Amino acid sequence: MTANLVEHSRIGARLARGARIAQNVALTYAVIAAAALGAAWYFQLALDLQPCPLCLEQRYAYYVGIPLAALLAVAAWREAPGSLLLAGLAVLGLLALGNAGLGTYHAGVEWKFWAGPTDCSGPVLDLGKAGSLLDQLDKVKVVRCDEVQWRFLGLSLAGYNVLVSLALAALAGWGIVRIRR
Repeated sequence: MTANLVEHSRIGARLARGARIAQNVALTYAVIAAAALGAAWYFQLALDLQPCPLCLEQRYAYYVGIPLAALLAVAAWREAPGSLLLAGLAVLGLLALGNAGLGTYHAGVEWKFWAGPTDCSGPVLDLGKAGSLLDQLDKVKVVRCDEVQWRFLGLSLAGYNVLVSLALAALAGWGIVRIRR
């Protein structure tokens, strides 16, 4: 009977440790993702660097990841089953890896390694001045995906998104490994 209680105590302690790890990882993920998204909005609103379509698509992972990480942190705080916590961390990791892939694609478009989407890269046709509609179109500024608006230490914002996303994926992976030990 005593051995059985000791074994249950060990299992309970292991589950509580896993929940703390998942909670800490999820909260850290949410804070880093919120900071990255906040930086993107700062560059757009304060520095007037308008995002291209690929920039906007890279934000989706943060829009999904932040609430998911917060929800996972609450689930871990409530000591949800370990399989649920592991699955949540895996989803966060895959989300970040997918975003790193999209950021890599965008950075490659900026470096002219490959062509980007036709809606934001490639030649812009001059349609001339054929009427008021064309006059209005002349005033619209198209933000191109293949032109870098800002670089720091040789990296564009897409390049920094790759680094942040890889760090988030590594954080989620680290959490999975730690919980499974």
